Amino acid sequence: MKEGLIVVGAGTMGRGIAQFFLQSAIPVTLIDLSKDILAQASEEIEKRLFRLEEKGKLPEGFTNQQLRQLTCSSSLTGHRGKLVIEAVVENMEVKKKLFRQLAEAYDHSTIFASNTSSLSISEMASTIPFPERLLGMHFFNPAPIMPLVEVIEGMETDGGIVEQVIQLLADLGKTPVRAIDTPGFIVNRVARPYYNEALKIYGEKVASFEQIDRILRGAGFKMGPFELQDLIGIDINFATTCSLYEAFHQDPRFRPSPIQEQMVKSNRLGRKTGKGFYHYE
Repeated sequence: MKEGLIVVGAGTMGRGIAQFFLQSAIPVTLIDLSKDILAQASEEIEKRLFRLEEKGKLPEGFTNQQLRQLTCSSSLTGHRGKLVIEAVVENMEVKKKLFRQLAEAYDHSTIFASNTSSLSISEMASTIPFPERLLGMHFFNPAPIMPLVEVIEGMETDGGIVEQVIQLLADLGKTPVRAIDTPGFIVNRVARPYYNEALKIYGEKVASFEQIDRILRGAGFKMGPFELQDLIGIDINFATTCSLYEAFHQDPRFRPSPIQEQMVKSNRLGRKTGKGFYHYE
């Protein structure tokens, strides 16, 4: 994989995934239609890598060397890479359109991966001529730090490609977990009660969100459910819950919270907008 890879989408997850592979000394092409977002992503990656170098977590001079291995582009075509990771908005139609474009731009030897947190890999793969070459690579935020990556096998995915990606991630220090293509995969399906029940308790005024977070941290969780929503993005968390609710035919266990919906409509999305359940400078 030393020839490099391509990450499409320079938002929170895309830039985090790009940083992870750069830290692993792998060249990265980061693509986004917005040149402003690309500039922000490049600046953020540079700051984070220099900070790691200052702390002694990366060798001296490593950042300058790897920044020369980062290419930013607003075009989908004309790049080299045997692995293309999609990290765009969590919308099935947007992702299917993107994969159709990628399938036209790259040859049949390319591995295509989606960073989706809950959408069907099999449905995405159905839109391209070689569905066996598409799988899920679900990183968790922050991608350079969180060790777990769900590797999702669609109905048509080549098992050999799944093993190849699992080996790559393991070699780079991640903890890959193989999952089949079901709504929410493993982690997001398990995590729904953590968020949803906390939202119900808060909505019923049994406890404040600060109290709920404090109690669950005291129980051993590193972050409470409201802190975690702010970190992930309340819009992303809400979209995942809606996706599972529809995929499981409106099973009440996954019913989205009106509190989350109201916060999304008010653009209180968490850390990325400066306010969510908590306020951020």
